[in-house]
Amino acid sequence: MRHRPQQPEPARLPGLLVALSGWARTLSRLLVPVECPGCGARDVPLCSACAQVLDRAPTRREADAPRLDRMDGTPPLPVWVLAPYAGPLRGIVVSWKDKGRHDLSTVVEGAAYRAGRAVAPWVRGAVGPGEGARSGAPARVLVVPAPSSAAARRARGSEPVQGLARALARGLADAGVDAAAAPVLAQRGRHGRDQVGLGSRSRGARLRGVRVARRAARRGLPRPGAVCLLVDDVLTTGATLAACERALEDAGARVLGAVALGATPPPRRGDAPPEVHLPKMLPLPTGRVNLGTSRHGERLVGDPCGHRAIDPRQGPRAGR
Repeated sequence: MRHRPQQPEPARLPGLLVALSGWARTLSRLLVPVECPGCGARDVPLCSACAQVLDRAPTRREADAPRLDRMDGTPPLPVWVLAPYAGPLRGIVVSWKDKGRHDLSTVVEGAAYRAGRAVAPWVRGAVGPGEGARSGAPARVLVVPAPSSAAARRARGSEPVQGLARALARGLADAGVDAAAAPVLAQRGRHGRDQVGLGSRSRGARLRGVRVARRAARRGLPRPGAVCLLVDDVLTTGATLAACERALEDAGARVLGAVALGATPPPRRGDAPPEVHLPKMLPLPTGRVNLGTSRHGERLVGDPCGHRAIDPRQGPRAGR
């Protein structure tokens, strides 16, 4: 009697892998607790409420960036922004860019992709027909990320804004615009400090070193007449975008505008400090001001230089 070999039991490896991955996630949360960067909710990489800030439609915000003003009557560089850089968006961007939360890249770059689809009609109209190599064909749009300093690249291990550029270019392409990411700019100079915490004047001084990267220049990029769209994470004073625009225009390219995740809210009128009124000091006929009386009862006067004296119209007090 021949015995048939027993069939092996079905492999349970997929179920085991699922269980192991769940245990690994639990262990990682115990060792390195995760929280939502927007609101601090525990055990949630990004809560749904905070993620909604990245689902907004982009709006024009170049009027809030003083460094984009060309001072010659020419309209400033158009800038499309998703949301104000405050609250949950600020926490998301800081964690993604500077705190090693690479798991947020999918969400952040997804927002850039949707922004590309949203601004595609405007980009198509700004490019216009007939600028490409073939007659009547629109030119390819180069999506250029704002460069990071060498020190920032070493600290982060990457250039997160380049991921935004790739996602934005995909969104434009899926909406019918011929677009491609082109990291052709570099930040040179000895000043490697990032721009966080710098004022408008300091930002402008640090960004004087924005130039076309040597590697791109050797490849002839950007070519004269190239059409570019800038992308950055945050719009503050506009110094970064203005420096990038200047570098690209010096190379013969044309800059259509820019896209950013957030924009620093401008100061509101109600936030202005209250006016301070000094106590009213009545002038004396001698042109001096009344400073009150001394401990002996004499009336004291003073002049703008700070000199003090007894009022000359008052004689010495008897009995002293």
